[in-house]
Amino acid sequence: MCGIVGYVGGERCVEVLMEGLKNLEYRGYDSAGLAVASPGGIETAREVGPLNNLAGTLKGRDRDFFSVRAGVGHTRWATHGRPSEANAHPHKGGGAGGPEVAVVHNGIIENHGELRRELRGRGIEFNSETDTEVIAHLLAERVASGESLKEALVGALKRLQGSFAVAAMSAAEPETIVAARNQSPLVVGLGEGENFLASAVQALLGYTRRFLFVENGEVVEITGSSVGLSTLEGEPVQRETFEVDWGAEAVELGGYEDFMLKEIHEQPAALGATLAGRLMDDGCADLSDLDLNLSDVRRVVVVACGTAYHAGLLGKQAIERLARVPVEVTVASEYRYADPVGDEDTLVVAISQSGETTDTLAAVGAARGFGGRVLAVTNTQGSLITREADAVLLTKAGPEVGVAATKTFVTQVAAMHLLALALAEARGARPVEELREVGRALRLAPEKVEEAIGLAEERAGEAAEVFEEARCSLFLGRGAAFPVALEGALKLKEISYLPSEGYPAGEMKHGPIALVDGRCPMVAVLGEGVLREKTLSNVEETVARGARVISVAREDDAVAAAIAEVVLPVPKAPEVLSPFVAAVPLQLLAYRVAKARGLNVDKPRNLAKSVTVE
Repeated sequence: MCGIVGYVGGERCVEVLMEGLKNLEYRGYDSAGLAVASPGGIETAREVGPLNNLAGTLKGRDRDFFSVRAGVGHTRWATHGRPSEANAHPHKGGGAGGPEVAVVHNGIIENHGELRRELRGRGIEFNSETDTEVIAHLLAERVASGESLKEALVGALKRLQGSFAVAAMSAAEPETIVAARNQSPLVVGLGEGENFLASAVQALLGYTRRFLFVENGEVVEITGSSVGLSTLEGEPVQRETFEVDWGAEAVELGGYEDFMLKEIHEQPAALGATLAGRLMDDGCADLSDLDLNLSDVRRVVVVACGTAYHAGLLGKQAIERLARVPVEVTVASEYRYADPVGDEDTLVVAISQSGETTDTLAAVGAARGFGGRVLAVTNTQGSLITREADAVLLTKAGPEVGVAATKTFVTQVAAMHLLALALAEARGARPVEELREVGRALRLAPEKVEEAIGLAEERAGEAAEVFEEARCSLFLGRGAAFPVALEGALKLKEISYLPSEGYPAGEMKHGPIALVDGRCPMVAVLGEGVLREKTLSNVEETVARGARVISVAREDDAVAAAIAEVVLPVPKAPEVLSPFVAAVPLQLLAYRVAKARGLNVDKPRNLAKSVTVE
C-alpha cells in the first residue's frame, strides 16, 4: 500500500520525484524518502510523517542534490516496523566492499525473517525493522560480486516470497533504475529523453500520458533514453503502450479546501461519464462492448471490499429485482479462503476502485478454480484486475485522491444498475418497456445528485453539531437504504474516528438499541414506500430512549422533520435513484464532523487508498 516513484533523465529529478510522491501520498503517509545518484554515490533523504516534512528537510540540501539525473522515491504505509526515520524507505545496502544500492518496495516479503537470519550470519548489520531491508542487502551482495544491477535484481527476486513491487538503483550504474513486480502495481511512464516509474499513473500525469504496465514476473530497466522489459529468464517482452485521458488538473484541488469535498462535487460529472454511451435516450442499457453472453447466467457472485462491498449490496438488490437472478455478495478477503462453489453459469463480479486490491484479485483466482466467468468493475484502466477478468466495466470517475471513497462509490452503483438492466433484458426477465422506464429514470442520476449536493450542503454543518459530544453513532435503513446506511457509517468512522455502525433498522431491537442515549446519535435513512413507515417506527423507539436523530428524507417530509433534530433533505427522485441521492448527505455529514474535529479528511490515520497487501 506504499507508493513508489522513479525517474531517469534531466536535472528535474527531485522535482519529479516529489511531485510524484505528492500524487501518491494517498497510498500511505507514515513516512517518505528519496534516494538520488549524486556525484559522491547514493544520497538519501527520509522523514517521518507527511510529505511536507520531507520537503522541509530538502530545503537544507546543497545544490548538487538538486542537479542529479536519476532517483527513486517512496511514501510509506507501515507494515513491518513502526513509522520512524530508520524504517522509512529508501533502504540502502553495500558501500563497504562494493557499490551502494538503494531500494524502495511496496508489498510484503513473507520470508524476510529467514533471509534476515541468513544475512546476519554473513556479517550483515541491519538498520531497520522492515522486511524491505533484506532486499537491499541481497542486491548489494550480488552487485559487489560483479553482477549488473538488473542481474542482481533477478537473482534476488528468486529468493523472495510474497507480494512486491521493487525499484532499485546502484552507485555503479547511476543513471539506471531497475524494477519488478509480483502482485503489487507498477507502471512505466514514457517521455522524451526521460522515463519514469510509479505505483499508479496519477503520480506522473504532470509529465506524461503514455504508459506501459509491468506484469507479474517481469523486470524493467529504464534509462533516460530507453526502457527494456524482460522476463525473469531474460526473454525480451514487447508490450503496447497506452494513453490515459486523465489530465494533471484531475489530481489538483482546483480551489477546493480538500480533495474529498472536490470529489463529492465531481459526482454528477462522474455519473454522467459512466452512463454515457451505455444508457441510451430511450433507457436501453447497452453493454455490448463487454462481449459477455449474459443470457445463460444463472447465478451472480459479487466480491469486493469496503465501499465497493456496499456498492455490491446495492447491485444485488437491483439484479435480483430486475433480472430475477440470485446474487451472493461476499467480502473478498473471506471468499478467497471459503472453497467457493460455482460453475460456468456463475458470473463473478469483482468490484475494485484501484483494480489492484489484493483480496479481490485472490477472490478472482478462487472463481477461476470453479470455471466462473469474471466481470471486473473498476475505475482504473489497465489495472491488474482488467487483465485477469473476462470482461471489464470501467467506471469513469477519474482519479480519486481522497482516501474515503465518494465518487467511485456512486459510479460503482451506477455500473451495477447498468449490469442489472442488461442482464434483465438478455434473460427476458421483465417487459422491455418496464426496463426502459428504469433506464430513463437512471439517466436522471447526474442532475438529481447535483440537487442533493446543493440541499445537503445547507444542513450538513447543522447536523454535524449533533456529534459534538458523541461517543458513537448508529446509521439505520431498510431495503436500498440499508447499504447506504452502511456506507454512511463507514465514511464517518474512516475520517472522524468516531465508532459508527450501520444496521437494518428492524435489527435495532436485537441488540444495538442497548447503545442508545443522548450521546449516540441515530442517523436514519428513510427512503420511500412501505419500508419508510417501518423505519420511522424503529426510529421512534430510539427517540423514546433519548436518542438524538438526524434523518435523511425528502425535503417535504413533515413526519421526518417532526421526529428528527435535523433533517438532511434529498430531492424528490425516482425510486432507482434513492441510493444515489441518499449517499450524498451522508458523505457531507462525515466531512463536516471530521472538519469540526480538526482532522485531515483526505488522509485519515492508518488508512491508504489502495490495499495491495493482505
